Amino acid sequence: MSIEVTKLSNGLTVAFNHMPHLETVAFGTWVKAGARNELVNEHGIAHLLEHMAFKGTKTRNAREIVEEIENVGGDINAATSVETTAYNARMMSDDIEMGMNVLHDILKNSLFDSKEMTREKHVILQEIGAANDLPDDLVFDMFQNAAYGGQPIGRPILGTPETVNGFSRDDLNSYLGKHYRAPNMIIAAAGKIDSTKLLSQIEDLYQDYGSEISDTPEPAKYVGGQSMINRDTTETQIVLGFEGRAYQAKDFYASQLLSMILGGGMSSRLFQEIREKRGYCYSVYAFHWGFSDTGVFGINAATGDDDLPKLMPVLLDELKRASEDITEQEADRARAQIRAGLMMSMESPAARAGTIARQLLLFGRTISNQELMERLEAISAERLRELAGRLFCESVPTLSVVGSTSKVMDIDAISKSLGIPQSKAAE
Repeated sequence: MSIEVTKLSNGLTVAFNHMPHLETVAFGTWVKAGARNELVNEHGIAHLLEHMAFKGTKTRNAREIVEEIENVGGDINAATSVETTAYNARMMSDDIEMGMNVLHDILKNSLFDSKEMTREKHVILQEIGAANDLPDDLVFDMFQNAAYGGQPIGRPILGTPETVNGFSRDDLNSYLGKHYRAPNMIIAAAGKIDSTKLLSQIEDLYQDYGSEISDTPEPAKYVGGQSMINRDTTETQIVLGFEGRAYQAKDFYASQLLSMILGGGMSSRLFQEIREKRGYCYSVYAFHWGFSDTGVFGINAATGDDDLPKLMPVLLDELKRASEDITEQEADRARAQIRAGLMMSMESPAARAGTIARQLLLFGRTISNQELMERLEAISAERLRELAGRLFCESVPTLSVVGSTSKVMDIDAISKSLGIPQSKAAE
């Protein structure tokens, strides 16, 4: 990839990925501030701020913001995650100057009008209600909260009705001033770019952003635990997890490979054993979420009452087997799946811009696909087996369930089945 990275005098990092064969461009601003940067009384404010950025500025009302982008066939959007907030757009390359102006305007000049805020709070309250109504959404919020009990990283990104209703314009401006600072931000663009012209525009637009470094969030500590809600549902949603690895930890990439082997596709162990061989559920998959200083490894499955008591024992047997008989062939297949996914994502300017921004936020540099594949190639099946043993048999489990909770093996029984020492399970 042809990537050009520049750091402005105020600490803002700008990255361009040149794709001259295209006629389009994807670009955005990524802020190193998400749900875990919130204080207790700020729960949900990062998400509300992301919504309010589109509700009017000193020069554009809410409709004019989206119409200016969509009048040229582009689109603009935003998303809040645990550790970042991203504002991004896609359009024809000839229109990027206009698009960059709009993006800067919503970040720097939003009015946070009280009437607009009242309406948008109502929208978010509906979003919270919808998440609570959907077992497959709710079970993951419960899982994150159980894994990191009492910590900002464990709280739902949307906030609660009480916290969202309590936010004022001053609260938004205060959060914006604390976290939306130049050293905390990445601007990335990929596609057909005139980098000299675009960099000059960005320097003019963002020169008045403060150069002070934002406070870092409190360190995360995985604790594990259990959270269950008994509910009359067609299927019971289950997430079982363990302490994973942070982005820069030694075993981060090994954990990614392990999640692929266990539940990353139709050829994975869990899918073949639980879905194809036994028919216990429609969907089962594994995931590994890395954060800047922690991580979680999890398995999600859903099934009906008849199969519910049978599912967990088989799942646990597969986890134990992973520490004994993962083969080099499985490791090679997982590497091939990750490599293909990388190559496919590289065909998308939006995916490229997002990848570059995240790498710069986490590592302070970009990581080439070649370097990434070399790291993956260095991971042997023996190392994966050893990692599986440590993850599943030495880590305190996290269990979240929505549905027929009485028919699910509880966390104590899970720990006993995996041979986790009682001292660990009781921590």
